[in-house]
Amino acid sequence: MLNHSDLGDSSFTCLRALQTLIAKGQIKLAGYKKAKIYGKLTCGSGKRMKPENRVFFQNEQEAISKGYRPCGHCMQAQYKLWKLKNGTI
Repeated sequence: MLNHSDLGDSSFTCLRALQTLIAKGQIKLAGYKKAKIYGKLTCGSGKRMKPENRVFFQNEQEAISKGYRPCGHCMQAQYKLWKLKNGTI
């Protein structure tokens, strides 16, 4: 798990570091720290969050191991499975 704030001091530095990590395949998912939700990098909900609340993951296993759940917007199938597994339906 990588915090957005750990990528650099300026927004330009963060953006460049983020682009490099995505291109190398080291980041594939993003998460919301406060609610412990993870989703795709292209998710509209994720794009609206403040950078200090954003984290990044290499894969779903990493996110799940940290206690995060799938996003109900961009990962609907995984979210439905999560709900069934956790008895929230």
